[in-house]
Amino acid sequence: MNGGSTSASPPGQWSADELMHGKAGDVSPPTSPNGSATPGGQKKRFSMKAMRSPAKKSTDPLDWGMPGHLTKEEVDVFMNFRDEVEKRGGEFKSTVYSFSLIEGEAYCLTRWLRARKFVYDDVIAMVEEATEVRADARKHEFYPDPVSALGCGPSLFMHCYPQLYPGKAKNGCPIFISKPGVLNTDAMECITSLDGILKFHWHVMMHDYKQRLMEHKKAHPDFCNFQTVTVIDLEHLSTSQLSKRALSIVKTQTAIDSVCFPETMNRTLVINAPRFFSMTWGIIKGWIDPRTASKIELISSRKTWEARLRELCDEDEIPSDYGGKGPTTTSALEKEYAPEGVLQEHFQLVHVGSSGHYNVAVPAGSEMEVTVWSRSVNEVIVSIVDENVKSKVFVGGVTFTHTGGTGDNDKPSSLLLTKERIVGPAKTKIKFESKAGRFSSAGNYFVSCSMFDKK
Repeated sequence: MNGGSTSASPPGQWSADELMHGKAGDVSPPTSPNGSATPGGQKKRFSMKAMRSPAKKSTDPLDWGMPGHLTKEEVDVFMNFRDEVEKRGGEFKSTVYSFSLIEGEAYCLTRWLRARKFVYDDVIAMVEEATEVRADARKHEFYPDPVSALGCGPSLFMHCYPQLYPGKAKNGCPIFISKPGVLNTDAMECITSLDGILKFHWHVMMHDYKQRLMEHKKAHPDFCNFQTVTVIDLEHLSTSQLSKRALSIVKTQTAIDSVCFPETMNRTLVINAPRFFSMTWGIIKGWIDPRTASKIELISSRKTWEARLRELCDEDEIPSDYGGKGPTTTSALEKEYAPEGVLQEHFQLVHVGSSGHYNVAVPAGSEMEVTVWSRSVNEVIVSIVDENVKSKVFVGGVTFTHTGGTGDNDKPSSLLLTKERIVGPAKTKIKFESKAGRFSSAGNYFVSCSMFDKK
């Protein structure tokens, strides 16, 4: 099973005094970008006891509940929780140490404790709920194959809902950029289901995000801040995009994270927020506890959020389309998720009334595969012809319709149109003709075109 054995004791146990005052020589995660950092992105905190002076507690709300900043009462809860985790072991312990024992006992356990404000019974109930929530995914080893999880290639999903880890912040935390402002729910509906999105999110958290944390930990043994610096980009967001399905997609992901991966947000920048969201945020912020609210920054000015990103992250770790010197988010996604052997991919959502089309050029020295995805139950005839010479047919008329269910968790249908790849140079036109009649609407069809080197 993925996640590794948790039968061993976690490394780096802390004493009660260390949990309250800090561990001599401990490298602990900074709560802000201010101050110097080690190569692992951490700042050192030395034991106040070792310095023989009274402990002075931090007033920064982000330090609350962190190792080295606990009260005597919180330490008592920590010790009880630690004993219970060890006593129960098994799936209960595996749930707590979902990122493996390498995270370290003090930082892992305090994540769970902070999530329920050190109320012991609430923490135990949360772990029990999380154990139940992840039980089915664990049976499938948290879906190690992303294609099987989604039912389509991850590159299609990322085109519809761009999300990526482009680098690491100065404190060592992975940078996560999500673009709900360009979430295309119509296209997403053509290629996968809510169940597929759920499975893929398990894959991302347990096989992608987890691996990034572990690799950084191995390179920087003192790193212990298993959290993310998150950028939520709301550019192009409109009220019409806040559909029931769009909210379901976001809710599907956040529901898992809030229960099974608590306190993994180090800081969140919400950028390019439209006016209607900014007004709403002013109300929502009043409902959130001060500590959580202090970790979320709403910044609409590009100049301001670029400067803030440079405070939190080195320029080389920031994508160039976000004011840094790293690869653009588009090129980073293409590099990470393009299928093996594919030089380039082109995607297009085609809405078919009585007809529709999509033009794609195949460069010289390349050849192209074309796949169509949909959950429309209306039949269409799909063909591929030369854009300029209509009599030149690459793929004759093929009947296509979705044959499965139409529920949110039912898988869509797909059809590989090119039994033989189309060799470039060629200018192609992918045509859709509805069989339902001239004045009907056939529905939405997602076209995926993959370019390969000519054999």
